[in-house]
Formats: sequence, C-alpha cells, structure tokens
Amino acid sequence: MRVLLLGLGLLLAGCQDQANGGGAGARDWITAVGSSTVYPFTTLVAEQYVAANPGARAPVIESTGTGAGMKLFCAGVGAGHPDIEDASRRIKRSEYAACQRNRVGPVIEIQVGIDGIAFAEANNGARMALTPTDLYRALAATPGGRPNRARTWRDVNPGLPATPIQVYGPPSTSGTRDALTELILARGCEESIPAAKALATSNPDAHAALCTRIREDGAYIDAGENDNLIVQKLAANPQAIGVFGYSYLEENAATVHGVAINGIAPTYATIASGAYPGSRPLYLYVKKAHLIAVPGLKQFLQLYALNWGAGGPLVRRGLIAAPAAIRARAAAIIIHDTALDPRDLR
Repeated sequence: MRVLLLGLGLLLAGCQDQANGGGAGARDWITAVGSSTVYPFTTLVAEQYVAANPGARAPVIESTGTGAGMKLFCAGVGAGHPDIEDASRRIKRSEYAACQRNRVGPVIEIQVGIDGIAFAEANNGARMALTPTDLYRALAATPGGRPNRARTWRDVNPGLPATPIQVYGPPSTSGTRDALTELILARGCEESIPAAKALATSNPDAHAALCTRIREDGAYIDAGENDNLIVQKLAANPQAIGVFGYSYLEENAATVHGVAINGIAPTYATIASGAYPGSRPLYLYVKKAHLIAVPGLKQFLQLYALNWGAGGPLVRRGLIAAPAAIRARAAAIIIHDTALDPRDLR
C-alpha cells in the first residue's frame, strides 16, 4: 500500500496543475467539471465541505457541460486533470474508451438523484402544451426526412398558436441537449414515423439524421451553458420557450413556468415517478486513483450521500431524490469504491 501511495503521489506531482494556473506540483484541493444541471448540487456540497474542514482548500467546480467535461475528465490522471465529472447523462462507451486510452484507470459511477428536462416559458407567455411529436416537428433538422420549413408552432400542429418557433437551449456539448434529443425528439420521431424505431438498431447514423439532429436555421437558439441566461431571455421574450434542468424551473418560479408534455407538467412528483417524459438520472464520475491521492475526495463524496435524501439540502436546492434503493446502492459504491463495469455502456 505504501508503494502504491508513493507512486500515485509522484504521478500527481509530475502533472501540470491546471487549477493553480499551470504550475507544477501536487494538488491538495478537489476539482470537478461537467454538467450545468449538476453544478448547483456539487457547489452546495463544496460549501458544506469547506464548512466542515476549515483548513481545507475550497474545491474548484466548473460548469463546462457534460460532453466538454467528459473530454477534460478522460484526458488523463494526475494533478492537471479533474477528479470528478458532473454528468446529466450516463457516460458513453466511446468516452469510457477515451478514459482508458489515456490511462485514467477505474472510474466510479454514482447516481446522485433524478432531474427532468424542463420546457419553460415566461409566466406571461402563451401557456403552451406540447407533445414529443410537436417538438420533433418543430426542432428536428429533417422531420420525416425533409428539411424543416416550419416557422410557427401552428405549422407543426394546427391546435397551437401561430407564434414563431423560438427555443433557447443548451449547446451540443451539454448532457441536457443529449437528453432532449434522446428522450423527446427521438420519441416524437418514432411515434410519428413507424419505421424509425428499427433504424436505431439497424442504422444508428440514419436514425440520428432522421430523428435527433437539431435544425440550425435559428429556430433552436444555442444559449450556452448558463441556464440562468435562458431564464432571462424568456422573461424578455414571452413568445419563446427555454430548455434546462428542473432545478432552474423551480428556482425561478416567479418568472417562468413549466410547459406540459403529453399533458404532464414537469413537477417534483411527475419527474420522480417517471411519468414526465423528460425524466433522467444525474451522475458523478470519479477517478478511483484520485480517491487515494487527493485529500478529502472520499469525504466529499460521503457528504454528497448525506445530502441527497428526500427533504435533504440537495432536494431543497432543486434535486429530485432517487428512490431509496438507488440511493442505498450509490452510497455502497462510495463506501466500497466500486468501479463501473463498462460492459453495458452504449
């Protein structure tokens, strides 16, 4: 064990310390990158960690988006690379493979709770009610295999208002955007085109082109990773719709409200039960090697587990608690440092 600790210490010391402006040396603080949706929860735990450890360096938490965070996380092991990846979707097989090519070694996967992809509009907006098919026809680049010419919501559904299609959402590096395409657009595509579902298996590239590629003509507006900016844009433009994690909807209830999908509004209860079509799990990914080498990292994860229960501080911040069995399994993973088995990744 002593040799292992020494080796890991030398590994960390030999890497560039990006969190300290690029200087060399071992790092004695925790770093996390990734999802803007998970960011508020990780920052809350970081605040509790500092309060419980007055002499400790404050963790550095960056909101980069899940996809961009995965690239940083999987780029290597050592002081110059993040300890934690906040993720609003599961790690992809290709991302895990990149981790292994870069000798990251075992990765721990921890589900910290549940979230919903919330569609929202200003409180003085049109009070829209949509379906996955409506959203597919409005946002897909080639709905039905043809270029998208829809300009108003009435163009996609005669029962909707004749207001312009303007949807502020996250960029392509975001796990929320991945979930939007996989949970909503793909569902709308497969519901409206019977042959589309089989394509997902027989020809994934054709399925992506037909179902999940988002149009780029201005109807979908990339608003970056700042979800609070989307809330501000909705307040300034009541005809628009925004896409972000449920916690931002709850936090800004005085300004915006949720848009019902298939008649189901995004609420704590509907997302927790899975009734809301945009429900999704949230994760942390942690490098097992860093658990030994970075002071306080294990305690940080244990603090997460202490806070993610129903009625706990993370739920008050906007997290939706996972079912008790999932929380127990995640807590056991933290206790035993159980590495992810990549065989069922997609």
